[in-house]
Parts: sequence; structure tokens; C-alpha cells
Amino acid sequence: MAATRVEGFAADGFAEARAAFEANLTNGDDVGAAFCATRDGEVVVDLWGGYADAAETRPWTADTVVGVYSTTKTMAAMTALLLADRGELDLFAPVARYWPQFAAAGKGAITLAQVLSHSSGLSGWREKLEPGDLYDWEKVTRLLAAQAPLWAPGTASGYHACTHGFLIGEVVRRITGKSLETVFREEIAEPLEADFWIGLPASEEHRAAELIEAPMPASDRAAAFQPTDVQALTLFNMGFAVSDNATRAWRDAEIPAVNGHGNARAIARIHSLLANGGEVDGKRLMSEAGCRRALELQVEGTDLVMGMPARFGLGFGLTGAMLPLAAPNPNTMFWGGAGGSIAIIDFDARTSFAYTPNKM
Repeated sequence: MAATRVEGFAADGFAEARAAFEANLTNGDDVGAAFCATRDGEVVVDLWGGYADAAETRPWTADTVVGVYSTTKTMAAMTALLLADRGELDLFAPVARYWPQFAAAGKGAITLAQVLSHSSGLSGWREKLEPGDLYDWEKVTRLLAAQAPLWAPGTASGYHACTHGFLIGEVVRRITGKSLETVFREEIAEPLEADFWIGLPASEEHRAAELIEAPMPASDRAAAFQPTDVQALTLFNMGFAVSDNATRAWRDAEIPAVNGHGNARAIARIHSLLANGGEVDGKRLMSEAGCRRALELQVEGTDLVMGMPARFGLGFGLTGAMLPLAAPNPNTMFWGGAGGSIAIIDFDARTSFAYTPNKM
């Protein structure tokens, strides 16, 4: 099979990264993708290639963006960490301090740290969501504020697949008077000139890659195991399908856990802020201590939703069984999204990596 055209660059010493990237496109593991790595805030690998559509008629270009699903959660977490670093948000205070209605149904002691570490007990909605409900911020946050936790908060993690961004975002809105997307864009993405969007403006839609759904339909995947009540409410009560990603309604909405659009360059750039102690290109947005708080272990054990061992810091997964790198530095964290996007931040090496494919 002929090699797929790959563009961009890999600095001296990173030829193996380029070879691995090219192999993923040549062997069909991916249709189109981008990869970027930074070290000390400098881009050392920036690659893109393949096609932005399943028909392979649109080449993936330097400014192609793609839906990255749960990699979006890292942007929501960074927004909360930024506000905490400024003293506007106490991550260990009750959420109800900022959002009084949240105290209902025994949730008065739940903290935003528990939300960030997926241990608040609010991984899903008890009430059945209908298609389009995720576009109604007031409805989904009101339901979360009213319901009881699905398990005892703080006792275990249970991946907050879709609720994560709404919970963080409502606290951000109550504190700042602005949406999470607005605060993220004004305070992080724009200062860093990073091409990442929570949602996607119509003006940028022509750059969006098509997400190519996995061969096995979601209904078949659901039938492949017997979910617990927590898993069922979390994984099968979200009210959206992969095909929604290409709709204007999805992109117009603010769903800060799952509807981010960007590319590897933007994700690596944003996360280089954490890897470099809060400063990139002479722009200091956070203190080093504020960045490193993300590494503070909050909960570990078998995750009630994913059914695998997990270790969560403040908004990110920490190294362990979920990230079996051959020899990771100890102060490394990560998260990824459905379909294969992933971000890794290594504080010890002052390095950030991101990969954004379109074949799920």
C-alpha cells in the first residue's frame, strides 16, 4: 500500500514520531489525523495527513479541526483551575456555595474537586433525556441540581461522561456571569492563539473533518455487556449520536464535556501552559503551583462507569493502569475522547502531546 501524504515537520531527533504517524495512515488505522508535541513550550513535532472525509476527497490540511469528544473535558478543567488559581473559585468548597440549588437531595457537601475527579456521584441523569436536551443548558443543569447522587460522593470515581462539563460550567457561570466557553475562549484560547472551540462557529464549519463512526453500532456495543444501573444511566442516557456531531445544532450548543472541536496543534499548545508552569511564549496565565494542582490525586480504584482501574487528579487522569506508558515520568497526566483523540502532559519533561484522528 502506498504511503499517505503527510505534511508538517518533525524536529531532529523525532523521526520515529513521523514514521509512526505515517504508518497509522498508510495501514488504514486512521483516515485523517494530526499529531503535535511541544517541549519547553516549543513545537517539536507538528504533523497532519490523510483525509478529512470518509470518501477521501478532502485532504486533511494544516487548519483542519475535528470533534474530539471527551478531550474537551481538559479544557473545562483548565478553566476551573484558572479561576481557582486567581482565587475566584475554591475547588474544595461545596458546589452549593456558588450554586445554592445544587444542595438539594443531599448534595450540600459535594465539592467541585469531586466533580473534576468524577467522584461526585453525578455521572448521569436519572430522568430520561430526549434528543436535543443536551442543547438546553437550563434543563440539564436543573435536573442535575435536583437529583440525588447515584452513589456516595467521594467514595469512588464513576466517569462523568457528559455531565462533567455542565457541572463545571454552571459553577463557572455563577462565579463569572459568563459561560464556560466564553471564559475559556477569552482567558485561555485567545491569549494562546489556540484553535480550539467548545462547539464550533458557523464561520469555521468549512474546516471541520467528518467523524467516521466505528463499524459496530452503539446499540450492538450496548448489548455486548450487561450494564449496572450507574453504567446504564451514564452511558445510554445522553441523548445524542455520532451523526449529531456534524449538525449545526450540536456545534451551536455548549456541551463542555464532549463537543469541543480543534486539532492536535491547538490541544498541545493549550496544555503546554500546564507543562511549562503557567507560562508560554512569555505569557503567564497561571502560577506554577496552580498548574501542578491538577496532579493532586483525588480518587483511585475501579471506576464505576468504565469498569477499570482509574486514578484521577483535578480534571485529568493520572498515570497508572489506564495509561500504560513504557516509562512515564511520575508527574504525567492525560485524557482522551471517544474515537481516539488523546492529550498527554508530562510536567517533568515540560512536554505536551496531542493526537486527533477522525476515524473512530
